[in-house]
Amino acid sequence: MTISISTSYPIHTICKDAAGIAGNIFAFGLFVSPIPTFRRVVRNRSTEQFSGLPYVYALLNCLITLWYGTPLVSLDNLLVVTVNSVGAVFQLVYTTLYMIYTEPAKKVKMAGLLLAIFGLFAIIVVGSLQIADSIVRRNVVGWLSCGSLISMFASPLFIINLVIRTKSVEFMPFHLSLSTFLMSTSFFIYGMLNEDAFVFMPNGIGTILGIVQLALYFHYRSFSREEYREPLIVSYA
Repeated sequence: MTISISTSYPIHTICKDAAGIAGNIFAFGLFVSPIPTFRRVVRNRSTEQFSGLPYVYALLNCLITLWYGTPLVSLDNLLVVTVNSVGAVFQLVYTTLYMIYTEPAKKVKMAGLLLAIFGLFAIIVVGSLQIADSIVRRNVVGWLSCGSLISMFASPLFIINLVIRTKSVEFMPFHLSLSTFLMSTSFFIYGMLNEDAFVFMPNGIGTILGIVQLALYFHYRSFSREEYREPLIVSYA
């Protein structure tokens, strides 16, 4: 016998909202994590060897997922809208700071990428609004959002490979791995309770990768050198 839990059932709704709020809180921890890096950039008035690409790509990811969460595309996804709205603002600020302090050639490149991202986002918004069938529109934008999130969550694979090769976790700070795991798990639960595969599928993958990162951290932390390194921030929810 199959038991169906109605989304209107108060306890179910409370659990879903609690998971979404927790996901927002943990995501905020990830959004503010590059602040020490940009304090260094502003202090030295140079981006040194830092790359601005992760912040530009994270901005695109936030914008697409933000659009998916709006009532024009999917219903009852307010907490997806809030987390990605905040994320988009942070990534735009980071990208702007990077453009201010980087060398002239990179300024032009970053400005071009930023214009391309906003242009692509405009095409996605306008194009999806031309789809009269709301279910088809949700599926199209949902798959775009899902693909973007999965690629974002997959980006730490580079760090995982680096940890295994060097037997050191100096480039994979514990608090970032833990925040990624907690955020992904929260939104995985939120998506499951909201019966939204476009939310729980990518965050399920993020949860698994978060577990892998934590396992590697505890396995290799005794091999790590003690000197401080700027963390490589590569994933957002």
